[in-house]
Amino acid sequence: MKIVSWNVNGIRAALGKNAFDPIWMRSPDVMCLQEVKARPAQLTEAQLQLLKMPFAWNPAERPGYSGVATFYQIPPDEIALGLGDSRFDAEGRVIRTRHKDLVLFNIYFPSGQSGRDRIDFKLEFYSFLLGICDELHKKGENLIITGDFNTAHTPLDLKNPKQNQKTSGFLPEERAWVQKFLDHGFVDIYRFLYPDRVQYTWWTYTSGARQRGVGWRIDYFLVSKALVSRVHEVIIHDEITGSDHCPVEMEII
Repeated sequence: MKIVSWNVNGIRAALGKNAFDPIWMRSPDVMCLQEVKARPAQLTEAQLQLLKMPFAWNPAERPGYSGVATFYQIPPDEIALGLGDSRFDAEGRVIRTRHKDLVLFNIYFPSGQSGRDRIDFKLEFYSFLLGICDELHKKGENLIITGDFNTAHTPLDLKNPKQNQKTSGFLPEERAWVQKFLDHGFVDIYRFLYPDRVQYTWWTYTSGARQRGVGWRIDYFLVSKALVSRVHEVIIHDEITGSDHCPVEMEII
């Protein structure tokens, strides 16, 4: 199964740029989008046709904000929207789908860029999600978490780690939560396959950061340890434009 994950920073804008054309050439079985910033009813019929696949959609209550969508060739066995807590679910950040023996979380994790209250909200989100994953692991489920984590885990995952030690997205307490997921039975599969490779998945729009190679790797596939041997490849498609993030692709058998 080929899964593509991408924070599109507005699905209507991405469609207007024909940004999905190179994705369709990859023939994904599942496509997980974050920060869609729209509801399906806001897309024209022509735009919906460009998406080519049926979908599950979880928009935020606030218009033009957040939202995730999961597209699929074969309908999932189960679809669940949100985490089951109104604190988080009003922001449209999670879709959980089951594909045979795999449970896939498509997640747009909160950003802490706007202040301490949002950093705390972000850390609470991590904690609540991990509790759910711990229970699923206890039941023997095979889990995949993909999406925009809004955190660079290690200094290898951003161009300027020293300058960003006090920046949300690289704060010690944020990085510690990513590590906690790894300590609770998950593997950052890209870093497992490529322990020393430097690639980024997000670049600020300012100062020509992408052209200068000043980026962050904040878009991940975390997989249960039991799935590691089934992962064939993970590709960061940093050549694909259309958003301030690039797509990440994982192929699992």
